[in-house]
Amino acid sequence: MNFLLCFIPLFTAVDAIGTLPIFLGLTGGVPPARLNKIIIQSVITALVVAIIFVIVGKSLLHYMGISVGDFLVAGGGLMFILALKDLVISNGSEQQIHDHDTLGAVPLGVPLIVGPGVLAATLVLQAQYGLWMTILATVANIFLAGIAFWQSRWIGRILGKAGSKAFSKIASLLLAAIAVMFIRRGIFMLASQAGLN
Repeated sequence: MNFLLCFIPLFTAVDAIGTLPIFLGLTGGVPPARLNKIIIQSVITALVVAIIFVIVGKSLLHYMGISVGDFLVAGGGLMFILALKDLVISNGSEQQIHDHDTLGAVPLGVPLIVGPGVLAATLVLQAQYGLWMTILATVANIFLAGIAFWQSRWIGRILGKAGSKAFSKIASLLLAAIAVMFIRRGIFMLASQAGLN
């Protein structure tokens, strides 16, 4: 029961299904063999970052004087910049915004799978359910995201090249909106801490 109570908030934060359009947009035209490596890289990166953060994150943020609100604003800002880069590229350009060698790590592993929302959730859940339960629920959700990415390839085949390009722009817009949501939540948290609302 405790596992489910810990798992569900993280499932919402990871939002594996909701990230599929962004994943498709970022990996459009990538060969299948390279795509497999990108998916594995994204899962490994997300696992490493999440587990390290669960273990040392609270102490590190406290030591540096960084609040969860600060973390949400900074993470949202990073995501917004990544989305903006994709949105403003010329439609006729064949240049790839992201390096396929690092695409799995950034932005897929971090901040798409494990973003500021997930990291903030782990801080809260760890206080309620303990270290190991939080790690177990986090690992389960990251693997679910990897499975969702793995099963997304047939969607790409249905969309085709033109559809994938259109999807890429829509995905970047969604990523920008998610970034704004993180920034908004972070600002509200900071304002609450300052006693402004």
